[in-house]
Amino acid sequence: MKFIGIIPARYASTRFPAKPLARLGGKPVIQRVYEQVKGVLDDAYVATDDERIEEAVRAFGGKVVMTSVNHKSGTDRCYEAYCKVGHGFDVVVNIQGDEPFIQRSQLEAVKACFDDGNTQIATLVKPFSPADGYDALENVNSPKVVVNRQMQALYFSRSIIPFQRNRDRKEWLAGHVYYKHIGLYAYRADVLKEITSLPQSPLELAESLEQLRWLENGYSVKVGVSEVETIGIDTPEDLARAEEFLRQHQELR
Repeated sequence: MKFIGIIPARYASTRFPAKPLARLGGKPVIQRVYEQVKGVLDDAYVATDDERIEEAVRAFGGKVVMTSVNHKSGTDRCYEAYCKVGHGFDVVVNIQGDEPFIQRSQLEAVKACFDDGNTQIATLVKPFSPADGYDALENVNSPKVVVNRQMQALYFSRSIIPFQRNRDRKEWLAGHVYYKHIGLYAYRADVLKEITSLPQSPLELAESLEQLRWLENGYSVKVGVSEVETIGIDTPEDLARAEEFLRQHQELR
């Protein structure tokens, strides 16, 4: 199978405008993401709606495709980019443009989900550990995933699921393996075309989680497991933490 990586990158982020062009260790954030992906997948493109990002990607030698300013999600932007550059690829991998430390092992894990010929969509999770603490589990900005025995997603939620009725909340992490969602997606090309035509669903609107639209419409989501902790950049404060992480891990520079 052939895999193409698409990295959606918008300029107008509400919490951190111009985030893809912010400098991290002397390089734009979007360059660090691109360099982590290039070579692991068969091809990779940045998909943007802004000429400043396009110019920056071309300046470091990356591949870039311009897309509409009207997309409501990274999935929609991925599909337009795939239509423009992705002919001949079986699977489209959607890599968030604010994940400069995404690892080869994570990309390989999501690729491996397609060893199962029935996989339509794939994503990743990381188990919470007791050391993370209850506050991390309760964080609504860290969606949780419940899976079945075939490692297919049953549900995604900002709430803590499952609820352990007969155990104190502070002991929940010791009594059950909870999975934190990692926002890396891969779709068979024909499935990507189908899901981008779906209207928003009630569960999606309730939780503000796009992947619930797919489950609600009967698509299956295969789940791969990663033990790697990454640092996503949503705010300037996150960038400062990423800079410190990079300083402590000189091999990543």
